[in-house]
Amino acid sequence: QVQLVESGGGLVQPGGSLRLSCAAFGRSFSNYFMAWYRQAPGKQRELVAAITSIGSTNYADSVKGRFTISRENAKSTVYLQMNTAKPEETAVYYCFARVGLTSYWGQGTQVTVSS
Repeated sequence: QVQLVESGGGLVQPGGSLRLSCAAFGRSFSNYFMAWYRQAPGKQRELVAAITSIGSTNYADSVKGRFTISRENAKSTVYLQMNTAKPEETAVYYCFARVGLTSYWGQGTQVTVSS
């Protein structure tokens, strides 16, 4: 069983930066595939960024060059650094983990990009 706890959401101005964190509570975090998803009101949940156990990353085209996903295995934590945020990126951001064939979701953290 894995528990994921997100933090760092809040209000950010357009063009601003925010860093989300996701702490994982479980065994062998270094083996987890981790990702961030987001869901805006009335829209489907979409993949934002992902990172494998060996540190390979993948990004949605819309965030490439602005967002960075990283992991700190010693702290069992994955991060999402959001730069040059846009109003249309207002959404609930969810942490995701896959361990073997089992997937886990965090409770989500609200990010609002607005002036």
